[in-house]
Amino acid sequence: MKLIIQVPCLNEAGTLGIALQALPRTVPGFDQVEWLVIDDGSSDGTAEHARSLGVDHVIRHPVNRGLAAAFMTGLDACLRLGADVIVNTDADNQYEASDIPLLTGPILASEADMVIGARPIDDTGHFSWIKKKLQRLGSWAVRVASKTAVADAPSGFRAMSREAAMRLNVFNAYTYTLETIIQAGLSNLRVISVPIRTNEDLRPSRLVNSISSYVRRSLVTIFRVFVIYRPVAFFAWPGIVIGAIGALVAVRFLYFYFVLGNGGGHVQSLILGALLIILSALLFMIALLAEMIAANRKLMERIHLRLQRNEFETGRRHHDGA
Repeated sequence: MKLIIQVPCLNEAGTLGIALQALPRTVPGFDQVEWLVIDDGSSDGTAEHARSLGVDHVIRHPVNRGLAAAFMTGLDACLRLGADVIVNTDADNQYEASDIPLLTGPILASEADMVIGARPIDDTGHFSWIKKKLQRLGSWAVRVASKTAVADAPSGFRAMSREAAMRLNVFNAYTYTLETIIQAGLSNLRVISVPIRTNEDLRPSRLVNSISSYVRRSLVTIFRVFVIYRPVAFFAWPGIVIGAIGALVAVRFLYFYFVLGNGGGHVQSLILGALLIILSALLFMIALLAEMIAANRKLMERIHLRLQRNEFETGRRHHDGA
């Protein structure tokens, strides 16, 4: 059994040594534990520093492509290297590395396919009040969209089986945390949370330039989550509400026109009702088209999974033959 711990990096030469020093070289249940650093276009020599620190595998993006791209590059590399379980952690030493067995244990026991480390958010001093609330809002949105019980969806400290890693695809360039949980949940993978510990903040977050930026990006991410993965609910329910209001307004006009014989003064109700009913019909059409696109996406994910499995089996046969 091989465990690979991947660490996406961007200009982390100052903190990478601290984070790597805490990473284990032995984890219960694994014969091999290797480290992989993904340098996402750093300009401070992060890749060279990682090699000097004894990292087993270093991959470097020639330009900065974003955290989500670095995460996916790491997964692809881990699969090619024959990882049975992959652990993702941060280069700023935010997470307590000695808790890695808490993440890998449920996977080894065949109790989970993906395990998310749940941080003690309420007790984290460097999180502002609004950031704590947005973390909880994001986790709630992910639980609704993925039908899982993940307590801390934005947490990057997570473990996944090889099968789970093969199924993941990230479309969001900003972050991978929410989308991967939703994909795992919709793929009927077992996703659980375990409490983990965190360390003192070594540097300001690279994803949070300001509270306003964090709020905007969080809300956009949550919006995209529902549009992509729950399109029928996102468009159809507003369509039902708007259509019902339009119908009531139209009935109001008909009442005045046929019962009271005074419809001439209420033409505005007829126009408003017609507009609302048309808008409702458009929302239902969008929901139908979005559902068709979602079905096509699922088909593409199945093709991607089959290709991943074939590549892994081919690579393993080649390695065994060598």
